[in-house]
Amino acid sequence: MKVTSSDSLSQSWFRSANCDDRYGAALLAAVLLLLGLGATGEWGRQMLDYDRGALASYQWWRLVSAHLVHLSWEHVLLNCGGLVLLWALFAREYSPRRWLWIIAAAMLAIDGGLWFLRPSVDWYLGASGVLHGVLAAGAYALYRRGETMGAVLLLLLVVKLVYEQQSGGSLFAGDLPLVPDAHVLGALGGLIAAFLPRARVQPASGAKSLTSEPPGTKPL
Repeated sequence: MKVTSSDSLSQSWFRSANCDDRYGAALLAAVLLLLGLGATGEWGRQMLDYDRGALASYQWWRLVSAHLVHLSWEHVLLNCGGLVLLWALFAREYSPRRWLWIIAAAMLAIDGGLWFLRPSVDWYLGASGVLHGVLAAGAYALYRRGETMGAVLLLLLVVKLVYEQQSGGSLFAGDLPLVPDAHVLGALGGLIAAFLPRARVQPASGAKSLTSEPPGTKPL
């Protein structure tokens, strides 16, 4: 089968956006999951959000599902857009297994932090806290590799978090209700998971790995 230059260009574009092969399939699955749960409406929100009273009654699935369900379609689409952007920037910075660990750590940090440190928060939902963890981990990977963009992104993330703590509002979410602590906790959880245990960062083209792992060692 002959591959045309347009086909090659298309494949190159999809790879540069981390949307080729299994990466594209995984991103599509994640977006469809968020959209599908968004379609459950009020029923889904009532059954799946972080609800302090329900958690006290052993409805522990909410510790995971709260990060997948949203308040409105605007909320869903905003976080889907954030997911696609972060995926394009960072999907190949860690192995899939490492990304699962980062996401789980961000969820755990948010759930544990809200439960133990913010008992006044009765309910919470949305993927934005976890996405802040993904942003922190991805920016840290670039920083470890010596890329200036990593330091810039980490600085912008800190500025955004401080602004939200001071104002109680979000730069991007408009009038949607915000729990600023969830963004801080998610960012901390993702950042900690990015270097504990220490992960190998994919080197830039022509650059050497920043770790001392022997050749052939697979990243976590």
